[in-house]
Amino acid sequence: MKKFLQAILVFVFVLVLAACGTADNEGAENKDSNGESDGDAGNVTLTIGATPVPHVEILEEAKPLLEEKGITLEIKEFTDYALPNRALNEGDLDANFFQHIPYLDTEVEEKGYDIVNAGGVHIEPIGIFTKKYKSIDEIPTGATLIMSNSVADHGRVLAMLEKEGLLTLKEGIEKVNATPDDIVDNPKELKFEMELDPALLTKVYEGEEGDLVAINGNYALDAGLNPTKDALIVESPENNPYVNIVAVPKGEENSEAIQTLLEVLHSEEITKFIEEKYSGSVIPANE
Repeated sequence: MKKFLQAILVFVFVLVLAACGTADNEGAENKDSNGESDGDAGNVTLTIGATPVPHVEILEEAKPLLEEKGITLEIKEFTDYALPNRALNEGDLDANFFQHIPYLDTEVEEKGYDIVNAGGVHIEPIGIFTKKYKSIDEIPTGATLIMSNSVADHGRVLAMLEKEGLLTLKEGIEKVNATPDDIVDNPKELKFEMELDPALLTKVYEGEEGDLVAINGNYALDAGLNPTKDALIVESPENNPYVNIVAVPKGEENSEAIQTLLEVLHSEEITKFIEEKYSGSVIPANE
């Protein structure tokens, strides 16, 4: 009996030593050369969804700067506006970068997404393009303007037309919420088509459909168009509410990783990159 108890004690002692050795090895494997574990804030992977131009390009430029701060950026590219917010809300992304504030507000209101604006990065002035006319004065009575089916952009386009004297909106109306029903004076009897996805508008322009086409800055750039040079009418960046933002799940907007991402996107290096690459078609906002 005594020998049996001794054998049990030896067996338990061996198990304890083995467990300690395993824990030490796991601890060593989870340490880097600086002694920081993989779970430290300095070793973080952020998965962010973005549309190609300029968002993915800006994020690619930010990647090495984030790596210096211990953040690995994984970029998932989207071409359909409907998908990045859904993916973020379902937990497939840590953040997304593709939309302006009124678009996010509309998505949250209509679809109940629990996501918020973490911070603004840049403005993409929308442009009204035409292959038919060289000046605003040449626009004929009854001309058709084609814009996207994104309700968040309708007031934006109408405000541009009002600024050029092409129409008048109801007094006191919030421009971002304006629709063609809010027009009180339309001297050129402009007509509006608003059924197409934003991604299709460059093809409409190239095919010379309609008389005027309002194209979002990112899609214009992706098609080789520069709104500040090629558009008949270009949106002013001053007091512009359409800042493109980083969106995150509610409660994550102040996390260390997201704040570091915004710090890099607002950095002198990224600001210079945006100014030099896009020549005024993308304007740093740093909000």
